[in-house]
Amino acid sequence: MVSLDRFDTFKAVVEAGSLTAAADLLGQTRAVVSFNIKRLEAELGVTLLTRNTRRLALTEAGERFYQRCLSMLEEARLAIDEARSEHTELKGTLRITTTVEYALAKVVPALELFRALHPDLNVQLSTSSTHADLISERFDVALRLGRVLDSSHRAVQLSTFGILPVASPAFVASVVPIDSVHALEQTPWLEHGRVGELTITEVSSGVVRPYQPNPCKARIRADNSSVLQAFALTGQGVAILPDWLIEEDLRTGRLVHLLPEWQLSRQGVYALYPDTRHLPLKVRVFIDFMKAYA
Repeated sequence: MVSLDRFDTFKAVVEAGSLTAAADLLGQTRAVVSFNIKRLEAELGVTLLTRNTRRLALTEAGERFYQRCLSMLEEARLAIDEARSEHTELKGTLRITTTVEYALAKVVPALELFRALHPDLNVQLSTSSTHADLISERFDVALRLGRVLDSSHRAVQLSTFGILPVASPAFVASVVPIDSVHALEQTPWLEHGRVGELTITEVSSGVVRPYQPNPCKARIRADNSSVLQAFALTGQGVAILPDWLIEEDLRTGRLVHLLPEWQLSRQGVYALYPDTRHLPLKVRVFIDFMKAYA
């Protein structure tokens, strides 16, 4: 049976880029690292790395094995963490990724309470408009909004939120009256790149119909709700934005909620985590906390 230590050595060589750098990283001699790589290749019966005087390169088999290697080492680490952890004493580091808007509005306040409960657990929070790769970027959990498209990951719904069509008072005054869904659909709008098909429901009657804004009327497309909020505030068009993002804008009148008698499809907040056999206790506890907090 191949030793997991050799998997770890192989991973270090790939990521360090050389036997010497990997040896420094592992606290071993270059000779020991070289021996373990050769033994690993012999036990597997394939060449994993091509070597010359200047650099190391993965073979095709090596590239496939490296991806498997990452998965197996992570599985082993998770199993060890779960065996050693106590529910009341979470330790180590929890790596989270989400959007900057949701982080500022919801995650930062939640983490203040969560860390008070688990002071020995370190938290790394990364924010981005793009969806991070949980495996290659080593995140424990992603908090995502709207639709879940990552079929390779597990997903838990934490909560839902409303999305509202809004515009600045100046913009509303400059266009034909927005007094029906059809009129709203024909009004110049600001498109969010990750909002999919929507329905709209008349609150009083419960009548549901598709919401289909005129594609020719899309003035600006962006993948960030804060950017669309800024465009809406400057009178560029109608934006569909999360209710938690624009509460203050609505309260102060900087934005106007259009057609409040109609309601757009509610959106979900999901916690995504890698589909591993052993879910780390820190991830499970964090997800349970966020479900209760949300």
